[in-house]
Amino acid sequence: MPRLFSPSQGWLFSPGVDLTVFAGSALLSVLFVLAAPWLGAVGDTPLWAWVLFVVCVDVAHVWSTLFRTYLDVGELRRRPGLYLGAPLVAYVTGVVAHLASPRAFWTLFAYVALSHFVRQQYGWVALYGRKARASTAERRLDAAAIYAATLGPVVWWHANLPRDFWWFVEGDFLSGLPRWVGTVSLAMHAVVLAAWVGFQVLRVARGEGVQVGKVLLVAATWVAWFGGIVLARDDFAFTVMNITLHGVPYFALLFRYARGRHAEGDYGVGSTLLRAGLPGFLLFLVALALTEELFWDWLIWHERATLFGTSTVELPADLLALVVPLLALPQATHYVLDAFIWKPGREPALLSRLGWAPPAGREGPPSSTMPVSAMVIQEGSE
Repeated sequence: MPRLFSPSQGWLFSPGVDLTVFAGSALLSVLFVLAAPWLGAVGDTPLWAWVLFVVCVDVAHVWSTLFRTYLDVGELRRRPGLYLGAPLVAYVTGVVAHLASPRAFWTLFAYVALSHFVRQQYGWVALYGRKARASTAERRLDAAAIYAATLGPVVWWHANLPRDFWWFVEGDFLSGLPRWVGTVSLAMHAVVLAAWVGFQVLRVARGEGVQVGKVLLVAATWVAWFGGIVLARDDFAFTVMNITLHGVPYFALLFRYARGRHAEGDYGVGSTLLRAGLPGFLLFLVALALTEELFWDWLIWHERATLFGTSTVELPADLLALVVPLLALPQATHYVLDAFIWKPGREPALLSRLGWAPPAGREGPPSSTMPVSAMVIQEGSE
């Protein structure tokens, strides 16, 4: 008998939270893009949208890593080398790149960020597969679908430069790919996604049903990346589609972790900030994000006097090579640390803090290259 829904749904957080942070994020993005003409947001991202999406989601989610790292005295004592070394390496690398040329810095930064965004989506779908005890073949097809949904549009973007939007600054991505490469990349991404959809139909026909959260995650990823890159015609559409699906689920992950760590006691500053619940958690992060952007605007961009006031500071080129990597350090550190702080093989308590109790056994050692979500389940969430 055909069955639409699998009995093993393997929700990451809960049905309501999963649907909100994944499908809800994509739907919200689409609604904002469709409403852009009525919101006065066609073309460049207006100030209100920049504050809402860039500051309150993108920059704030970077700072949320503090609840996993620097706000926890016990964590700092456990791995001082990592928490001192990560920002130091990131800063020195940034300075060297900027001294080579400002474009080299922004190009390096853009590709590191792009990799981080792609790998996070893979991590979520990998976690869904493990929690539902999916077969190796199905997990590989899920991974192929996520990489097709993200990298297909990205390759097309590179083959169709310049566009009316960019990742960080104009010209940060390398150009020169012929247009036919972009066409081939979209054709290949369509074939892979069609195969993945066909497999979901086969599951229903075989009476196994689909894993709703995973299906909606892959669909949301495709909507955000294809819609935000290939279909987008301006900076507002790209910004909304690109940021929302990446930042909102990360908030859920960090808040879930912080609550679990707080329940253990001896969390220090983290516990104090959590007393106001989710609103306090988010307001703290937004305050940090606004402060960071204030310094970016005063010292570098000089674009948002309405929000931050007028600044006449003009830094010489040699000083910019020190200041720009410093201002980018929270983001760069977030990228580096995210590859290390979500490995429960080195910290068994991580699973319980996230509310995913470890099983009696595990399948094998974690891969050192897996992102947050994939690393969590590699140590066993089945």
